Amino acid sequence: MNDLSHSRLSRIPATIVTGFLGAGKTTLIRHILASAGGRRLALIINEFGDIGVDGDILKGCGEVDCAEDSIIELANGCICCTVADDFLPAIERLLALDPPPEHIIIETSGLALPKPLVKAFDWPGVRARLTVDGVIAVVDGAAVADGRFVDDPEKLALQRQADPSIDHDNPLEEVFEDQLLCADLIVLNKIDLIAAPEQARIASDIKALLPRATKVIASQQGRIDARVLLGLGAAAEDDVSNRRSHHDEEAEHDHDDFESLIMEVDAIDEAAPFIRRLEAVAEAHDVLRIKGFVEARGKPMRLLVQGVGNRFQHSFDRPWESGEARCGRLVIIGKKGLDAAAIKRMLER
Repeated sequence: MNDLSHSRLSRIPATIVTGFLGAGKTTLIRHILASAGGRRLALIINEFGDIGVDGDILKGCGEVDCAEDSIIELANGCICCTVADDFLPAIERLLALDPPPEHIIIETSGLALPKPLVKAFDWPGVRARLTVDGVIAVVDGAAVADGRFVDDPEKLALQRQADPSIDHDNPLEEVFEDQLLCADLIVLNKIDLIAAPEQARIASDIKALLPRATKVIASQQGRIDARVLLGLGAAAEDDVSNRRSHHDEEAEHDHDDFESLIMEVDAIDEAAPFIRRLEAVAEAHDVLRIKGFVEARGKPMRLLVQGVGNRFQHSFDRPWESGEARCGRLVIIGKKGLDAAAIKRMLER
């Protein structure tokens, strides 16, 4: 075994899970935890917003392979913009655990560009201890089928001619493409919401965008075994120059197109009317993403709510803990200018 191979084997592998808002990253990670097979995992979760909804969801999964002190939430902004201030201290904290984790999973925010994060693994203090096992991009197949992203520039140009409101410099599309271009594995999620021919078309369009061979695998609700997702051995920090990005010539990128609101929600009687109110909010205010949890009166378990656009899912994820305040909280993410007062009124009806 040469020195380089020995160095890679001695480093802790890390998997970066990226994807647009609501693609299903958190659900995917829950399935990884459930199929980890006793491997000690640690999580770094990059929240968009001021409350740790994703972290709370993952902490409530009850998996012994990922203890609560191995879950770190970074809520101070996009991880790719705050590498030195947030990411590196989080890595140091995980490496100080006794015993240290056997694998680290990093869930980026929906707005993060993965390439700057991969570059951070080439820093001397990180490179000696960690390697990027792989970058996994989770794609919301249903959203792509609805035409939210157009990866072919020629098709985009035709759409611009038909609709002058479409801008080919839309940062949403650039973020989406940058996540795909950096990926070692692409998960086409929510295939239960799209027909088989549409699945094949989307997978073909994604592959046409990529300059290198990258596997695209289909998924329903992120149900993919850890054995498929972990152990890719990509060492992505060694070929970061081959992972193209729209922002290669820029020192930083701008996320000012988005904002998030945090809403406290009173207990509800029934889930269905509440979901209808959320659907109305998403429709009326052009909301991209809603996630959080609420109390359902008379139920011992917390109701988890997740929505992309006006498509919502809900389930009871865990019992309320003894002494825990049963307060409902939602993060609502949308374009700049969300009307907090109007949204609050709609939720209180």
